[in-house]
Amino acid sequence: MTGKVVNLNKFKKQKAKAERSKQAETNRRLHGRTKAERARDALQKKQLEASVDGARLESASDEDPARE
Repeated sequence: MTGKVVNLNKFKKQKAKAERSKQAETNRRLHGRTKAERARDALQKKQLEASVDGARLESASDEDPARE
C-alpha cells in the first residue's frame, strides 16, 4: 500500500478556490454589464413599453368602474 501521500487540507483549499472562481465567473456573466449595455437595455425596455401602450384599445382611465 505505497501510494502518493496527499495533504487533504491543501486539496480542500484548492477545491474551494476552484469553486469560488467558478462562482465569480458566473456572477460576472450575470451581473457584469457595462454602462452602455445597461443604457441600451433600458432604452429597449422604454421603447417596448411605449409601443405596447400605443397599441392599447382602451386606456385604464377611460374604463367605467360601474361596468365591472
